[in-house]
Amino acid sequence: MASTVLITGCSSGIGAAAVRQFAAQGWNVAATLRKPAEARVDQGAGRVEAFALDVTDQASVDAAVGQALARFGAIDVLINNAGYGLFGPFETATREVIDRQMRTNVDGVFTVTRAVLPHMRERRQGVIINVASLTGLVAMPLYSLYAASKFAVVGFSQSLSHELAPLGIRVKVFTPGAVATDFSGRSLVRTFEGDGGPYADSVQKALAAFQANRGAGNAQSAEQLAEALYGAATDGSAQVLYVTGDDAHAILKTRRTQRFHQGREKSIREFVVPGLA
Repeated sequence: MASTVLITGCSSGIGAAAVRQFAAQGWNVAATLRKPAEARVDQGAGRVEAFALDVTDQASVDAAVGQALARFGAIDVLINNAGYGLFGPFETATREVIDRQMRTNVDGVFTVTRAVLPHMRERRQGVIINVASLTGLVAMPLYSLYAASKFAVVGFSQSLSHELAPLGIRVKVFTPGAVATDFSGRSLVRTFEGDGGPYADSVQKALAAFQANRGAGNAQSAEQLAEALYGAATDGSAQVLYVTGDDAHAILKTRRTQRFHQGREKSIREFVVPGLA
């Protein structure tokens, strides 16, 4: 009997690539998105079926999970992928903008996970994979709210992994670097209008750095990330954190090196007797 994966945020990019990857491996795929009619996935072969799901709407989530279970009989893997980027100065973000970011990127993960958990707990098996971001490990300028949402997802995943391990459920979290999707297009919302006003210089520098990284070919493809997601879903390991992308590994390596040298200098200063240095 084929295994089943439920994936959120399947309208394009990482979600759509993950649908194709799992379907190609013979899995049943419950591809969820707000508007199934706009799905860019092949619903043929009886393996893929699209369901309407809005991660910010409890009733929508409950209905989609129920429909997926009725259609496929089980959910072996949940991939919480739905979310969007938010760029700009924190000061210019309205209360509505802040709430929407957290409802989607954080509460959405909570809501879908809570809807699927009882089923996995009863079966005493399952894998939950949350897609965060490198920005959930290393904060970037002008992504304060997005970083806050992804740091939350990473922390939630790490804690939940300990909580659910005794029940046979594995929790994993992905922190990819740049991915060649439309993240900087329709999936990226700005907190400001115009050039950013008093933050204009910082905005231009951040955008230039972002584009330079993508232009240098450092971004991984959505297909590469989808392959990694499939690997994590099937590796049977207790590994929780997955970092993907050459740029992500390079940034983390640089950060570790800086911390090592800073820590060494601090230790030396702490052990130097005043007046003898």
